[in-house]
Amino acid sequence: MNTPDFASENPTAMKPGDASQPVGLGAELAEVIVKRYPESTLTHLSTLPAKRAVFAEWPSFVPAQLQKALGDRGVDKLFSHQARTAELAWQGKHVVVATGTSSGKSLGYQLPILAALSADPTACAMYLTPTKALGSDQLAAVSSLVKDLNPASPIHPAPYDGDTPTEARAGIRDLTRFVFTNPDMVHASILSNHPRWARLLRHLKFIVVDECHAYRGVFGAHISMVLRRLLRIAAFYGSHPTVILASATSSEPAIHASRLLGTPVTAVTEDGAPTGSRTVMLWEPGFIEGAEGENGAPVRRAASTEAANIMGTLIAEGARTLTFVRSRRQAEIVALRAQEELSLLGRPDFARRVASYRAGYLAEDRRKLERMLDDGTLLGVASTNALELGIDVGGLDAVVTAGFPGTVASFWQQAGRAGRRGQGSIVVLVARDEPMDTYLVNHPAALLDKPVEAAVFDPTNPHVIRGHIYCAAVEKPLDEAEIEAFGAQQVVAELTAQGLLRKRPRGWFAVENPAAADVELSPETAHQQVSLRGGSGSEFLIVDITDGRLLGTIDSARAMSQVHPGAVYLHQGESFVIDELDLEEKLALARPELPEYTTFARSDTDIRITSAPEESEVFDAGGGLWVANVNVQVTDRVTGYVTRLPDGTTLDATPLYLPPQILNTRAVAYTIDPLALRAMGIAEADIPGALHAAEHAAIGMLPLLATCDRWDIGGVSTALHADTGYPTVFVYDGMDGGAGFADCGFRRFAEWIEATFEVVRSCSCESGCPSCVQSPKCGNGNNPLDKAGAIKLLGAMVTLLGTSS
Repeated sequence: MNTPDFASENPTAMKPGDASQPVGLGAELAEVIVKRYPESTLTHLSTLPAKRAVFAEWPSFVPAQLQKALGDRGVDKLFSHQARTAELAWQGKHVVVATGTSSGKSLGYQLPILAALSADPTACAMYLTPTKALGSDQLAAVSSLVKDLNPASPIHPAPYDGDTPTEARAGIRDLTRFVFTNPDMVHASILSNHPRWARLLRHLKFIVVDECHAYRGVFGAHISMVLRRLLRIAAFYGSHPTVILASATSSEPAIHASRLLGTPVTAVTEDGAPTGSRTVMLWEPGFIEGAEGENGAPVRRAASTEAANIMGTLIAEGARTLTFVRSRRQAEIVALRAQEELSLLGRPDFARRVASYRAGYLAEDRRKLERMLDDGTLLGVASTNALELGIDVGGLDAVVTAGFPGTVASFWQQAGRAGRRGQGSIVVLVARDEPMDTYLVNHPAALLDKPVEAAVFDPTNPHVIRGHIYCAAVEKPLDEAEIEAFGAQQVVAELTAQGLLRKRPRGWFAVENPAAADVELSPETAHQQVSLRGGSGSEFLIVDITDGRLLGTIDSARAMSQVHPGAVYLHQGESFVIDELDLEEKLALARPELPEYTTFARSDTDIRITSAPEESEVFDAGGGLWVANVNVQVTDRVTGYVTRLPDGTTLDATPLYLPPQILNTRAVAYTIDPLALRAMGIAEADIPGALHAAEHAAIGMLPLLATCDRWDIGGVSTALHADTGYPTVFVYDGMDGGAGFADCGFRRFAEWIEATFEVVRSCSCESGCPSCVQSPKCGNGNNPLDKAGAIKLLGAMVTLLGTSS
């Protein structure tokens, strides 16, 4: 195994067992892992030191009963950020607290809310969560505190989400003064039926938006519109609630929160909570001997397999461990493999105390798993990111992450699950075989030493706000000031021209127009037609043909590539194969089957520039290189799919004949003069392969700068583009109207290309592999690819961009 000289890279870094460093729990566990898996590579090991707490006085408004109740639970002092957050909220100022995982952010909003609800018998509050698990955890904490209080009127904290029985909902609307819900329910149930919620909305004093950093991309734009609509309807009923947002540590929390609400927000970022020492271990799995991927590329062991083995080893050493994976199926598989590893290590008793956790379980099963993990009954859990946010799980010693989770913020959220009681902990990031992971584990400073990224989303995206503006008009007629505040003048004009909005003296009213192009948009169905999860609102139903049950839904924009005939589809641990995709009825018919392969769609993509960019959206880097930020139309047609074994071996390719999908979005594009390419040493015949390889690598690296996943973006490269007349590479947002990712790539283009060049140049493969220029989502089967040409192109671009800056 190759272990680098960490001390030369990071002054706090150390090798396992280095006598010059203090040996703690994390370093001891790291040494065990290194010895057990010598065929893999430890690329970095460092220990972040413990930090002392900073305390503050209790705010004067906190009632004695509440202070005593907290004291009985061991909270006799407040951390500085808790007190600051509570004071600002009590003063009526919108505030976002952005401090580390396990820093006790929740107390910052519980104090002013419970104080207000105790003193005022009519006051109400609303808590919004992105995950059910987090909402349940917060509801349990608040319910426990309320039992020890003597408010002027009962508070009745209660959940209102998809798990809430229908028969209980009316009682919650009538009685609760603290409702725990989510943005989906606010949109689909509360705002669409706001007269039924008039009591709560009229007396709404506080709104909590927890884990607000999770709201990014198109999802963030949708949530921003929901929050703005909620504040608008609250004002209609006469209330002006204070919003308290909680976020993981981020670079611009005040800007992000202000963009979500459309109004200024104050940030609290000084973290007063103590932390235990944390050992961070970056790990690259070894290669599978004899396995070959596309075009003969070497194949590394899967990150999930490696993570399962490491998880078993850690549990065998007595470390309670949480492993994060990317999919529901992986959660099940990793738990099983960790159990097998423990049995091989002679600990079948420990194997029985390992479980999986993911969305799709019944609510009571999720609560049971959370309790068993917190009280120590379970020694290990393999989970999707459903356990990433906020849940107070005590006593964990280790976190294993199977693949970079997409953002630095998410990585630290996951890492913070361990050591929540101040004990030492270890965090292991196991790299997947793709450019971003390869880059980060070999350039640890890009992960560990840089501030976390700012969340990216565009609250004015016309493709997003169209449905929300119509919903807002259904909820209450829109006036001029509201339309301007939403930034929706153009959208309102278009809806009015289509006969879907009608202007009257009291404002713009939503009406039904059967002759409109969007015939599904009507006052009765408006809220159902808006999907907050970034889709088009038009969905395919996925049905099990053996018993007729509904397995799930999928947005029509993704149906062609994910539920095409022959596709393997996973649902709550079950495996299906799609028999038929009925485009007219919007049905995907599936049958239960457990094939040993997975499927990947292949497609042809055409891209056209739809409008000339503004002057500020183009720059000349010199030397025959131009970079632009443009509006584009992407036409994508799925042409077939390949089947692939778990070790990466391709089995077969099957053609398909499906209609094209059209996407209007944003792209960052660069063009190169053919003479410049020749000067770089790239022959004319090698241009397509060089551009294609550079495009793949750039897509893999954009998440380093923008809060996106490579599956959120796409790319096209061509040796001669009809609109530019030059060799051109496009990287575009995979959502209608764009999500802000390409815009971020344009603003930070030089930094992006430099990182892309570094990951391709430093990869040890000969002609390209998944760690550098091959893409798991390539519609052309990763052909043609020219790694050497990409290195020449990217290296020259780095030089030109450095000179131009």
